Amino acid sequence: MKPKPGIATTIAVLISLCCLGAAKSGDKSTDLLQQQYAAWNAHDADKVASFYTGDVVYEDVAFGLKAHGRAELRKVAADFFVSIPDLKLEIVSHMETGNRGSVEWVFSGTDVGLYKTGKKFSVRGASVYELRSGKFSSNRDYYDAASIMRQVGVLGAAQ
Repeated sequence: MKPKPGIATTIAVLISLCCLGAAKSGDKSTDLLQQQYAAWNAHDADKVASFYTGDVVYEDVAFGLKAHGRAELRKVAADFFVSIPDLKLEIVSHMETGNRGSVEWVFSGTDVGLYKTGKKFSVRGASVYELRSGKFSSNRDYYDAASIMRQVGVLGAAQ
């Protein structure tokens, strides 16, 4: 379903490459988003960092991580690639108004370093971002970390 422009973004329960129903083909911001997610899926921390401004504030709300600047963001990405060596992000939908946007995604992989279980997980999430001069200047990821914990066996089933 195509989101209506101007409607406030509702955040679902991290991160992304298919079905951009809300974006126009050839849209520069959509291309930027797809390229950024391709870098995450290629596990290329330098390439990931290249899509962000030097003063970016990147926040993974679920894990309480906050990176200030491109170098810290590069380290966060590299750490995720070590912890989840088969990390994959798939874009579900995307909308943008002016320099602000949101993207819903599916984040999946095998837990090698988060909880060290060796088990697979998949969780839906969303990011809210801002753009400046053709790069991401802020990004906040929202998802349900407890869902990951249940799937890898470190948290019991929800009551």
